[in-house]
Amino acid sequence: MIILKDILYKVTIEAVHGSAEVAVGKIEFDSRKIEKNDIFVAIRGSVSDGHEFIQKAIELGAIAIVCDTFPENFEKGITYIQVKDTNKALAFMAANYFGNPSENLKLVGITGTNGKTTIASLLYQLFKKAGFKVGLISTVKILVDEIEYKATHTTPDSITINHYLAEMRNAGVEYCFMEVSSHGIHQKRTEALHFVGGVFTNLSHDHLDYHPTFAEYRDVKKSFFDNLPKNAFVLTNVDDKNGAVMLQNTVANKRTYALKSYADYKAQILENQLSGLLLKIDGNEIWVKLIGTFNAYNVLAIYGTAVELGMDSLETLRLLSELESVSGRFQYIVSTTNITVIVDYAHTPDALENVLKTTNDIRTKNEQLITVVGCGGNRDKTKRPIMATIASELSDKVILTSDNPRNENPDTIIQEMEVGVAAENYKKVLAITDRKQAIKTACQLAQPNDIILIAGKGHETYQEINGVRHDFDDMKIVKEILEQLHK
Repeated sequence: MIILKDILYKVTIEAVHGSAEVAVGKIEFDSRKIEKNDIFVAIRGSVSDGHEFIQKAIELGAIAIVCDTFPENFEKGITYIQVKDTNKALAFMAANYFGNPSENLKLVGITGTNGKTTIASLLYQLFKKAGFKVGLISTVKILVDEIEYKATHTTPDSITINHYLAEMRNAGVEYCFMEVSSHGIHQKRTEALHFVGGVFTNLSHDHLDYHPTFAEYRDVKKSFFDNLPKNAFVLTNVDDKNGAVMLQNTVANKRTYALKSYADYKAQILENQLSGLLLKIDGNEIWVKLIGTFNAYNVLAIYGTAVELGMDSLETLRLLSELESVSGRFQYIVSTTNITVIVDYAHTPDALENVLKTTNDIRTKNEQLITVVGCGGNRDKTKRPIMATIASELSDKVILTSDNPRNENPDTIIQEMEVGVAAENYKKVLAITDRKQAIKTACQLAQPNDIILIAGKGHETYQEINGVRHDFDDMKIVKEILEQLHK
């Protein structure tokens, strides 16, 4: 039995109506999931306001309501807790409800525009190989040591986070690596968690559908590091112009990594091939199965994090050489006719430019580079023409197509991308709305030794159209098409 007042520890309470001594069930912020004796936390979201569903929650059995504004009338036998910020209150309540599991783990948060999934996933791999029980909370999946759960958000809600952290604690997990998104930080989902470290990758154009300005996007990321404790570490990429900004107000131990600048952790790229990278890290040469300059940064961040967590540097380098690339991140196949197909999650201008520049660096220029790319619906529209500009400037042929159109007209999205294609690049660009047909066309256009990049969806195995998710796996589809074309 859990008493309401115990769950409210560290929550800033402005007023109480009723008793906080009542026994409660579980915490919910979705009124549809309320059961007898549950607590309902009214969250003001971008789509709906939980305060409008307080009465419904009571009818379904809620015994306590947490809100930022009291309703006009109080129901008899119901406890009402008024707080300044219900998102923040939910974070502390969820942590208290599950016994503050993050305090029993070495939890490291990774944030930035690009690289979060690769770094978090490969840190999981590395520490597993080192013999530890490890947890992972990522865009791709959630892992409680070796038990896998499906992920729905980059950073889940506070209740889900603490539920899985509690599962990890109960399973004897020692380390957990977690992607931390700007949405998650802004909505206080990570507020009550105890982090032993934070990693900053880079910052570029993204999520300006959610954040009104780039400055706010940057400052939300920065607030994650501002809130880290003194005994934690911050590891930041100082080659990124915002890397030093992340260190300005933090009291945590400041550490840096870079390829070009002076830093605590330095690397040099000796070879960059389709089969991997030869790097020099802290005077030691290491071959890794990852490709491109952007992955050199990821490897360095992984190395620095492992060393900061106390792992031997030479052992870390040995384990780095054994790591496998993450699904949908520069994942490639070579067909029987020697056509190379790369599938990558690149869905921001910076990520797309990184992948295309990497591909151009390792190709001979005697082959075509054909890029298939789209932009998601109901997301930041300002990046659409920029994505098309980058694709058309760095590719020999481009097919603009659908990504996840969601509730937007996919043709409109493509038209907004086409604005970014310069006149001299018109002839190299096609627009094919159907993504499968776009991939098929790219395969038909490709000659032996050519390279096809399919960007935007990576690991995703669905396409979201008008609120419905349809099965769609870029890698699976391109394999089927190539097999049919070259029977």
